[in-house]
Amino acid sequence: MPALPRLIALSPGTLSEGRPTAFLGALERALAAGLPGLLLREPRLSDRAYLELARTVLALQAPRAFWFGVHDRAHLAGELGADALHLSFRSLRPAELRGWLAPEIALGLSTHAGDDARAWEGADYLFHGPLRAVPGKADAVGLEGLAQARAAAPCAVLALGGVQPADGPALRALGLHGVAALSGLLGAPDPAQATRAYLAGLS
Repeated sequence: MPALPRLIALSPGTLSEGRPTAFLGALERALAAGLPGLLLREPRLSDRAYLELARTVLALQAPRAFWFGVHDRAHLAGELGADALHLSFRSLRPAELRGWLAPEIALGLSTHAGDDARAWEGADYLFHGPLRAVPGKADAVGLEGLAQARAAAPCAVLALGGVQPADGPALRALGLHGVAALSGLLGAPDPAQATRAYLAGLS
């Protein structure tokens, strides 16, 4: 199983059919700056469109491979040779899916304050948050909530939601594995500069 990267970019989750030029351009710039991982979400896409986009993304790997995760679509993870399948609160639990996946595919889970940590069993890593209030997720967990999640988690934890590059040292001091970022990374005005800043904060 490939090593879980310290920094994972999330795709916007709002892409529609067609070639997403802006997203792919931002991703290329981030990868050139050393981005080590991407989770491809995109619930609006059909399976066919999702596969096409994923294959376009994976073709950007040369000459350096990056960690690639599929969001929710368990039936596509193996076909794409994904490194991970990431589950949301709407998905089956990791323990329910583990036996259906190839052992080399990691299982990730998005978690929040107030979750029953017993439901995290079987996960190889968690995205926990939001650290700060973000659109659609106002209940920030703060550093204290992230520390509590890390203490309760049976696996690596990455902070998600309103995380800034300057937060890296504090997160690592709490024992968190790293950061998953959306708007602060591929949505940044300069994705390459943002990538370098996040990596520096997590080093």
